[in-house]
Amino acid sequence: MKKQKYITTFAEYLDKQYGKKGAPSRISFEQGFEVFKLGAILEGLRKKKKMTQDQLAKKCNTTKNYISRIENGSPDIRISTLVRIVNKGFGGKLKLSVEIDEKIVDFDL
Repeated sequence: MKKQKYITTFAEYLDKQYGKKGAPSRISFEQGFEVFKLGAILEGLRKKKKMTQDQLAKKCNTTKNYISRIENGSPDIRISTLVRIVNKGFGGKLKLSVEIDEKIVDFDL
């Protein structure tokens, strides 16, 4: 009887489900996950500040609908609006990281 190999790590799961890093389906999944993470982070910050979507939208001069779309994973987010949400809406500072060839470069916006 052939011994079955079980997936033991999340990376192995991703390899099996979406292909190895660099495969088109893996790239698509990873991009979608980053958008989802951003929405979840912003929603968590908003709730931590005890703000409604409408209150946040008014503070940063956008609409409740736009805040909702971001929180629900819309991939169409303007960087300028994201900066406004973080700066004016939360009173924070946006920092971005870019990873190229396993090297990370940080940016303050």
